[in-house]
Amino acid sequence: MKFGITLSNRGVLLGLCTPRDLLSLADAVEASPVLDSIWCGDALFVNRRLDALTLLAAVAGRTERVLLGPACMGSFALRDPLVFAYEWASLDVLSNGRTRLVACSGGGAGPLWEAESAAMNIAPENRRKRMVENMHVLRHLWSRDNEPFEGQFVKFSGITLEPKPVQNPCPIWLATNAERLSKGQADFGGSEFALRRVGRIADGWMTHSVSPQGFRKSWNFILEAAREHGRDPSRFDHVLYHHININEDRDAALADSKTFLDLYYGANYSKERLEAWLTYGSPADCIAHLKQFKDCGCERITFRISTMGDPMRQFRRAVEEVLPFV
Repeated sequence: MKFGITLSNRGVLLGLCTPRDLLSLADAVEASPVLDSIWCGDALFVNRRLDALTLLAAVAGRTERVLLGPACMGSFALRDPLVFAYEWASLDVLSNGRTRLVACSGGGAGPLWEAESAAMNIAPENRRKRMVENMHVLRHLWSRDNEPFEGQFVKFSGITLEPKPVQNPCPIWLATNAERLSKGQADFGGSEFALRRVGRIADGWMTHSVSPQGFRKSWNFILEAAREHGRDPSRFDHVLYHHININEDRDAALADSKTFLDLYYGANYSKERLEAWLTYGSPADCIAHLKQFKDCGCERITFRISTMGDPMRQFRRAVEEVLPFV
């Protein structure tokens, strides 16, 4: 299996860490032979945090080998796709072709979500449509020069984007989770429609809060959808966005993660919800749990270290006591 770390860029605003802490953790990931990727969350006016693009650019400048991506790009549908195509291509150049863009529509319920959509002059019901069209805009600008584009929301002609990404094609993955979370389920990685869309138009898949068996079922569904649309499933990749807390006292590990995640997301998570999103307990407990995902075909997991204690101590335990043995 391949493993990564998700930087807690929202933690800077919550007083849980500093920007230097995030970069120091990125340095540790780069130096660890058992890790191959660095991710960070993204949002605009809801669940506010350090900007993902800016943070990933900072990480790109001090690393050489790890993959870089958002978990996931929740603001993707809100961003101007022409400007974003330029920014992401530049990030791919800065990192020498190490980016993995994970698009999602973002959105949710409540006044903050409504205010965000209104401020950006985007109807909430159009976020998914804009997400898909923005993907087409990026691919158009990254692969064509001076060719017109006409979509439902975006139209342009007479322009050429430079620089182009180093990667050709530059991968764009999709995240799925809304249907599962809205029903409180952890046995499937998203609605069938969303999973079929991954197989039809994306280059990879991100999900979270899914059981090992649900992961296998969802991934197989995506690969079959890809085959149905004449795509090569061997070129697809995926990542499970997950959390970890290592402590021989399982109850203490769970309580620590709950305190962290409740604060991080402004929530009050149930035990069932946490356990769908978390590997916790002793090293042996964690190894056994992660092996279930491995046995179900999961080949890449990225972890946010969910502790109110010392995240670097948790990091060292993960890379020394858990991940080498999965």
